[in-house]
Amino acid sequence: MFERPGTLEDASGLRDPSRERAVLVHVDFSHSISPQATSSRIDDEALFEFRELAMSAGAEPVAMVSGTRRKPDPKYFIGTGKADEVLALIEHERAELVLVDAPLAPSQERNLERLLKCRVLDRTGLILDIFAQRATSHEGRLQVELAQLRHLSTRLVRGWTHLERQKGGIGLRGPGETQLETDRRLLAARIKQLNKRLDKVQNQREQSRRSRRKAEVPTVSLVGYTNAGKSTLFNRLTESGVYAADQLFATLDPTLRRLVLPDAGTIILADTVGFIRNLPHDLVAAFRSTLEETRQADLLLHVIDASNENYPQQIEQVNAVLEEIGADKVPQIEVFNKVDLLTDHPARLDHDEEGQARRAWCSAQTSEGLALLQTALDQRFSADQLHEWIRVPAANGRLRARLFDLGKVLKEQVEENGDLLLEVELARRDFENLQKTEGVQAAGNGPVF
Repeated sequence: MFERPGTLEDASGLRDPSRERAVLVHVDFSHSISPQATSSRIDDEALFEFRELAMSAGAEPVAMVSGTRRKPDPKYFIGTGKADEVLALIEHERAELVLVDAPLAPSQERNLERLLKCRVLDRTGLILDIFAQRATSHEGRLQVELAQLRHLSTRLVRGWTHLERQKGGIGLRGPGETQLETDRRLLAARIKQLNKRLDKVQNQREQSRRSRRKAEVPTVSLVGYTNAGKSTLFNRLTESGVYAADQLFATLDPTLRRLVLPDAGTIILADTVGFIRNLPHDLVAAFRSTLEETRQADLLLHVIDASNENYPQQIEQVNAVLEEIGADKVPQIEVFNKVDLLTDHPARLDHDEEGQARRAWCSAQTSEGLALLQTALDQRFSADQLHEWIRVPAANGRLRARLFDLGKVLKEQVEENGDLLLEVELARRDFENLQKTEGVQAAGNGPVF
């Protein structure tokens, strides 16, 4: 079957000439298709997401071809009949590009391009193209280039088909193979260089993580399906200006910001790349240093689009990626975002049997329920609080100012010699940090200098 989704038009009804006209191809490979299976068996959510991916890359979807098969066709992936449908649509819609919602073997991609006489891009290539557009930091660009080169290394033959034919004759022997070998060596050298640069970046990130661990500052990493609202939530909690938009993979580069909680003190909040179903393995490998922030976090805020009826499947996809990168054992709080779009789910906290916050229902767009989420974070990281009196010499006004800035002082008394007695309530890690930096020592009747 084929469908024609609405094309992208501006307010005047004219198509955007800067976008490439694309035919989208989606095939559902189900092992349980009955003879009565129809187009209703096609996953509508998968079709919608694929169309959103195409639009995020800058394509103008002019037609959609979808269907079901038992297994991929070895030559054309979609079968001869579907390939003919696609060819007819290309000619009718004057399309310039075919996007296939699955990873293609290099031979399948070449065969489709020869038959359709236009560029063919599979799901992996499409996501890589979006990542290339979104990456802005030095590290992000290195990671995307590495993933692109790994993907390209299996498809080099496509660019040199006119040189590799064994036709014989003067001047026609061997140059194709020579050029391919040269390109492969250049690719291998560039990949090796990129790996070295990323190793250096990873070492720098590890040094930052060691510093945070030494200071015992906990890290909370935001994870979730792409377009679930992670960056908007991050901006609301930290009052930052990270780019956020209603599109897939709006942000790629990880961002870390401090968040000061009333009782637990300072924590680090990390915004990371969004996940998606069938995330290419080359991307997971290339973004290993970015994803390391997630693996080594003290807590994950799993942001979920509560307004999406398919959110259970998205939760499964995210948890599958977390397991792949070794972050499945990190504690989670599920944050059901976008409750402003729902009618029967007010902002609230759900707790487990031990009284720990397990789920938070909120809206990053309207800030509804964000105070509850901050309370949940505060409770989780303030469980080990100290309530002590400390003596501050009159000459150490810097320590007094620091404690007041942190909002940790409950009472203050001035002794006859000018020293201050401060009643403070602070996290154990903060008190131990004061011991190291300010010389505060614990005694039988409380900390003294």
